[in-house]
Amino acid sequence: MAVAPHAESAIALADRVELAWVCSPSPARRQAFAARWPALAGVPQTGSLDEVLADRSVEAVVLLTPPATHLPLVERCAAAGRHVLLEKPLEVSTARAERLVAACRDAGVTLGVVLQHRFRPAALELAARLRAGALGRIVSASAGIRLWRPQSYYDQPGRGTIERDGGGVLLTQGIHTLDLLLHLAGPIAEVAAFATTTPVHRMETEDLVCAAVRYRSGAHGTIEASTAAFPGYPERIELTGEAGTATLSGSALRLRLHDGTAVDLEPAAGPGGTGADPMAFPSDWHRALWSDFLDALDTGRPAAIDGGQALDVHRLIDALLASGAAGGQPRPVAP
Repeated sequence: MAVAPHAESAIALADRVELAWVCSPSPARRQAFAARWPALAGVPQTGSLDEVLADRSVEAVVLLTPPATHLPLVERCAAAGRHVLLEKPLEVSTARAERLVAACRDAGVTLGVVLQHRFRPAALELAARLRAGALGRIVSASAGIRLWRPQSYYDQPGRGTIERDGGGVLLTQGIHTLDLLLHLAGPIAEVAAFATTTPVHRMETEDLVCAAVRYRSGAHGTIEASTAAFPGYPERIELTGEAGTATLSGSALRLRLHDGTAVDLEPAAGPGGTGADPMAFPSDWHRALWSDFLDALDTGRPAAIDGGQALDVHRLIDALLASGAAGGQPRPVAP
């Protein structure tokens, strides 16, 4: 499902990157790929990752496979000296995610993680203003992730299970907004959460989480995440500082400062992906993430979202679920 924005990014960045192989164990999926993107129809196809890794011209691999497959595939790519751009989440558990990150580090290859919400123009604008001190000290930072997924989404084999996906709304959907929240507001020290599966869905993992959080900086906030909120609403991050308030609602930014400064950034494209079609969003954010990954390979610097940063959001999710399992008892977030 995640291939569309990546294929479109490869086409848009054809002056910077050449797609050398299309690899899938499913012949039908390979054929569908070529039919959907005629510009890539001539790219060689294979069902074997070994064939891809045997091609010494290949410098990097983009992995768009189910979470439970990530560790062995990344280990093979890293051992072959190939850089990796990996769809979120890192893996189905933090222990496996740590092994994955270590495999890339030990092999000296670049690991980039697809958490594209950081590359929304509104998020980039707010991050720049925060670096410049626009809000002053942050006193409150909260996130609301109120999405909709119909039961048919969870009826697909493995969807919403521990074995294949590793978790529910937090690890599969909310991870994007939680990563952006940490990027903007800084690390969270402690959480007190409730997590449940509502009667809206038949699924193994959680579809609703509500939490209070305390940041290492001393700021406080809340996190709400759900896939039961019909028909789906834009994800929301609100930061309150000593000098004003900033709100990200989907791909829009609203900034109001005590000195009278007002900023409204409303892109033409809507937030997308909040309702029954999780892929209903433009490929622009992925293209920006691809550009950053290519810049990292060209310059030797880390990707903007590397394995260590992705582990931070995995550890936050662990703490939220641990607190939820303990009936809301506070839990520290591992550093």
